[in-house]
Amino acid sequence: MSVQDTSKDEELKAVQAALAAEHAAVYGYGVVGGRVGEERRDEARTAYDAHRARRDELQRAVRDLGGEPQPADPAYALPFPVPDSASAVRLATEIEERVAGVYSDLVRASSGTRRGTAALALREAAVRAARWRGGSVAFPGLAERSAGSDASAPATPQA
Repeated sequence: MSVQDTSKDEELKAVQAALAAEHAAVYGYGVVGGRVGEERRDEARTAYDAHRARRDELQRAVRDLGGEPQPADPAYALPFPVPDSASAVRLATEIEERVAGVYSDLVRASSGTRRGTAALALREAAVRAARWRGGSVAFPGLAERSAGSDASAPATPQA
């Protein structure tokens, strides 16, 4: 296997991971939208639409790389209970931090236009996380650097 093939395989894995994160984000924002207060519902809807658009772009990218896009799971386990607006805001923050982390990996694994697109997606997720949180972190996309992020509890598909 050539270096170019290895690089393409790593890029495909990173694109698939970003696609999986976007599937989970779309699911998570369904929960956020149902629980968040009226004053932030438009913000949740905008984020939901942005994640759906990124998901669709990533499905095309997987195909462009010769892969089969990973489908969404029927349900995802949430990292914590979301009974009210405050926890919905916390979930939205968590979603964006996790998405930023996955795009950070895609930036490392890709080049050219795809790298630029991944960097833009990382920036957008970091901005949304800062808005939901009410402040920014020093290193968006690096969970070990962001205070209050529980990087050890990833959202997982529910069987």
